[in-house]
Amino acid sequence: MKKTLNFWLPPVVWALVIFLFSSKPVIPSSLFFWKDFIIKKTAHVVEYGILAALLYRALKEYGVQKYNAGLIAILIALIYGATDELHQSFTPGREPRVRDVFFDTIGAILSIYSIWNLLPKAPKKLKTWAKKLQLI
Repeated sequence: MKKTLNFWLPPVVWALVIFLFSSKPVIPSSLFFWKDFIIKKTAHVVEYGILAALLYRALKEYGVQKYNAGLIAILIALIYGATDELHQSFTPGREPRVRDVFFDTIGAILSIYSIWNLLPKAPKKLKTWAKKLQLI
């Protein structure tokens, strides 16, 4: 039970955080469209990158092989992003956008790519941190 909580609670809580953020009515865009666009899309990439990393960690702990865990984490993030966009269609002032699902998926892919390819080549201090988080 403790193992389940340690590994599955973080992605579930993070998914709830994403859900809560997307439940808020949209904040009016600033006069600087591109600045606003970049900030919002970066948030999508980061949110879903974190979700994919947390899912990957949980899946690996439960015996799913490295590459399968990464692909499953990306797929779950993509599906969650799509359902979150659907959820936003019921939130006043918001509307679903396929483009946002694209940015969510890019975040998940970048996260898994980083875990697979960049963390193993990272400085020792960063690798130690990643091992403590059980990412590698």
